[in-house]
Formats: sequence, structure tokens, C-alpha cells
Amino acid sequence: MEQAEQLDAAFAALANPTRRAILARLARGEATVNTLAEPFEMSLPAVSKHIQVLENAGLITRGRNAQFRPCMLNAKPLEAVAHWTDQYRHIWEARFDVMDKLIEAMKDTNND
Repeated sequence: MEQAEQLDAAFAALANPTRRAILARLARGEATVNTLAEPFEMSLPAVSKHIQVLENAGLITRGRNAQFRPCMLNAKPLEAVAHWTDQYRHIWEARFDVMDKLIEAMKDTNND
């Protein structure tokens, strides 16, 4: 998969809160589909579809452990997302600096 396509797939997968929750769980270690499905009020096939989206985006891999196929986090595509967003960090930081100055000015005005 080309880098731009992988980034698009990662962002599409991350757009869903269920998939983000699944990734958060996998950040703690591998888990079976049944374990991943436990906290959600949805069917096992619905959770499996979310897992398939994550797998297609390269965000998770599936292993083999006897009859189980545990899911594991693959952080490499997340590095690409972090790199892409990091190029805009200077914009956020500049805006936060402006906001800090405005807040300080408001505090000074209220203390007078």
C-alpha cells in the first residue's frame, strides 16, 4: 500500500470511536475478538467488521495461537499519522501562545 493510501486508511479507521477504543485496548497487549467485543453493546459480527477495517488499515495484525487468532496493535501506521499531524504543530503552538496572552490580558484587566 502506498504511503498516501496507508495514511488515508489509517485516518478513516481512526475516525470511528469503537475502533479507537479497540486500539486503546490493544495498546495494553494482544486480545482475542471475544475479549475486544466485551465492552461494546454490539454483536460479535459488528465488532469483527471494525477489526477488519483496522486490519485493512494495517493498524492491527492477527496471530495464531492454537485455535485462537489474537489481535495485536501495529503502531507503524500510527507513526505516519503522528508525523503528518506533527507538521502542523507550529500552527497549534502559535495559536495557544496567542490564547495564553489573551487570557493573561483578561486576568490583568479583571485584577485592575
